[in-house]
Amino acid sequence: MNKSKETLITAFALFSLFFGAGNLILPPSLGFKSGELWWLVALGFCISAVLIPILGIFAHAKLQGTIFDFGKKVSPTFSLIYCLLIYTISISLPSPRTASVTHEIAIAPFFNTPPIYTSIAYFGLVLVFVLNRSKILTILGKILTPAILLILLTIISITLFDFEFSFGNARFLNPFADGILEGYQTFDAIGAIVVGGVLIISINLKNKKTTYEEKRKLIRKAGLLAGLGLLLIYSGLIVTGALMHSSFENSINRTALLNGISLKTLGNTANIFLSILVGLACFTTAVGIVTGTSDFMKHRFSESKNAYTITAIFGCILGVLMGQFNVDYIIAVASPALMFIYPITIVLILLNILPNKYTPSKVFKSVIYTTMLFSVPDFLSSIGFIKFSTTLEGWIPLSAYRLGWILPAIITLIIGNLVKVRTTMV
Repeated sequence: MNKSKETLITAFALFSLFFGAGNLILPPSLGFKSGELWWLVALGFCISAVLIPILGIFAHAKLQGTIFDFGKKVSPTFSLIYCLLIYTISISLPSPRTASVTHEIAIAPFFNTPPIYTSIAYFGLVLVFVLNRSKILTILGKILTPAILLILLTIISITLFDFEFSFGNARFLNPFADGILEGYQTFDAIGAIVVGGVLIISINLKNKKTTYEEKRKLIRKAGLLAGLGLLLIYSGLIVTGALMHSSFENSINRTALLNGISLKTLGNTANIFLSILVGLACFTTAVGIVTGTSDFMKHRFSESKNAYTITAIFGCILGVLMGQFNVDYIIAVASPALMFIYPITIVLILLNILPNKYTPSKVFKSVIYTTMLFSVPDFLSSIGFIKFSTTLEGWIPLSAYRLGWILPAIITLIIGNLVKVRTTMV
C-alpha cells in the first residue's frame, strides 16, 4: 500500500473512532441555541472538541506508547490511577451512550422494542469487531467512515443551499465558554488518548518494520486530516442548527432536533438515512473505546490475550447495562466527572506536546497538581456541593465560566521554567 493511501485510510479510521454519539447530537443543538453568535460558540467548541484532541494524537505520535506514558512523568502511581479513571469513565459513559443514541434515533422510530434488546444486539456486534482488532483500521477506514461523511455532508449542503441565512437570538450568556464546556461532552480529548493507543497498536500490527519516524509522520498527517474533517463537520452542523432556529420548539431535546433536521433536509427518507448515520457513527466509537480499554489491560497483564478478551466482554456487558438509560440522563451523569478529569487530560496532552526541555519532571508534576487543585471547585460546583461565591470568582480568574484551572496551570508552567533557568545559571 502506498503511503498516501495508507495515510488517508488511517485518517478516515481516526475520524470514525472520534465521531460518535456526542459528536453527532451536540453541534446541531449548540447551533440551535447560539443564534447569531454561532461562530463564537463554534470556535469554543472546536477548541475542546477538535484542536485539543488532534494535539492528543500528535502527542501519541511523539510518545508511540500507551495512555500510561502520558502521565508517567508525574509518577507511575499517578499514571496508573489516571488510566484506570479514564478507562472506567470511557466504558461507563461515552461507550454506552452510543447504544442509547442508536436506540433513540435508529431503532425506536421503527420498532417498539425496549432499549435492552438494542443494547444486547449492539454490544454483541461491538464484541465481534473488538475480538478481530487486527482488521479495525481497514474496516473503519475503507467502508464505514466514507459512508458517515457522505450522509453528513448531504445534510449540511442541503441546509446551506435551501435555507435562508437568518439567525435568531443567542440563548447563551457566555457563548465562547459554553462552547468549550459543551465540547467536553464529546469526550474527544479523552478519546484522543484512548483511540490514539488503538491507532498505534493497529499500525504496529500492520507495519511491523516501520520506523519510529515513519510512524510519527503517518500519525501526524492522519491526525491533521481527521482534525480538518471534524472541523468541517462540526462547523457545518452548528450552522445547520443555527439556520433552523425558527423550525422547532425551543425546548426540543438533542435527539429530536437531529431527527427534525434530517426530516427537513432529506425528506421522508430521513429516518432511514439518519438510522444508518447514527448506527455507523456510534458503532465505530464504541469499538474504539472497548478496544482501547482491552489493549490497556492486555498490556498491564504481560500481553495476555485472556486479559484482552475478558476486558472486552466486561466492557460490552457494562455497555448493555448502562446503554438502557436515555441520552440526556447519561450526559447529565457525565458532567461532574468531566469537570474534573477533562482539564487534567487537556494539560497532559499539552505538556506532552511541548519540547522536553520545557517539561522536566518537577515542572510537569507542578502543573498537573495545580490543575487538579483548581479543578476541584468546578467539580464540586457541578454536583451541587458548593456554589461559587462572588468572592471566589474574584480570586480565581475564569472560575465564573468553570474554567478556573487555565490561568493557574499556565502561570505554574511559566514560573517552573523560570526557576529551572535560574537554578541552572547558578
